[in-house]
Amino acid sequence: MSLTAHHRRTPVVLLVGICLLLSGCGLESGARSAHDGPTVLGFVNGGSTEFHTCLRESIENTARSNFAKLVTADSHQDAAQELANIQAMIARHVDAIIVQTVDTTVLKSDIDQADKAHIPIFLTSVSADPSDILGAVVVDLKGVGKLDAEWIEDDAAGREVRVAVIAGAPGAASDLLVGGFTKGLPANVKVVANQPAMFVAAKARTVADGMIKAHPDLDYAFVANEEMAFAARKAFDAAGGKKVKIVTVNGTDEALAALKDGRFAATVSNSAKDTGELAVTNTISLLRKEKVEKIATTPARLITRSNADTAPLYCPSDGS
Repeated sequence: MSLTAHHRRTPVVLLVGICLLLSGCGLESGARSAHDGPTVLGFVNGGSTEFHTCLRESIENTARSNFAKLVTADSHQDAAQELANIQAMIARHVDAIIVQTVDTTVLKSDIDQADKAHIPIFLTSVSADPSDILGAVVVDLKGVGKLDAEWIEDDAAGREVRVAVIAGAPGAASDLLVGGFTKGLPANVKVVANQPAMFVAAKARTVADGMIKAHPDLDYAFVANEEMAFAARKAFDAAGGKKVKIVTVNGTDEALAALKDGRFAATVSNSAKDTGELAVTNTISLLRKEKVEKIATTPARLITRSNADTAPLYCPSDGS
């Protein structure tokens, strides 16, 4: 799909606390509730980055298309709030809870709470012991990081080069991304700085500014999402680091434009739209005990200027 064919809805603020969304419209996957009345799904989101916003929109749209009711909550990157949100979903007696976790180390508590109430957990982006959960739609985050590392390896062509890492929030997706990236680098690529920016653009700009001042000979930067990458680009450029090539993650419309004009060198597309759609349809199918993949994978693809026009849609479009 060409860049001009992408349409983006204006991002909306994620709902704070718990709200009920009654879904209607046509049946998309043939799914039906495991009991009388519509299936009631809970969705506990991890934060308010563009990924989280697009994931929520995709889950809302797909629930609506499948006659499901959806209860949503936002954990605001707070593990304690995530557990509180799980408990609130249990009190609502939902049929299953879809969770985009903020910290994989707290998942056991989340799952245990829901299990005691006989409410299954379905995970997005990461997984857990398959025997403990209803299912998951995972992004091979280590593989995503490795794709960016491989691009740098090819671009460096054996030269001794320096790279900085601007990570996200420790504890979940960022750790896997960064781990896949750093382990995928060849010996001629040296990581000279590695610092989290909590998936916050303003923080990323500050971090990037410090990195380029400490390492004016920096060649590349790996940034754990595109919102932070745009902030890092501004910081590098302002401090004389226009030559620093940025590799990042997501595949949003804005990033595709940045690939074309040279602000970014590469990104890895892992569509929030696809993840959300699979999360809802697979959750409903697994509740019905239909044959679907228990642990499904969202496709990931390296995107550069040369193939930006064929990148998949990242976020639901208007009217989807």
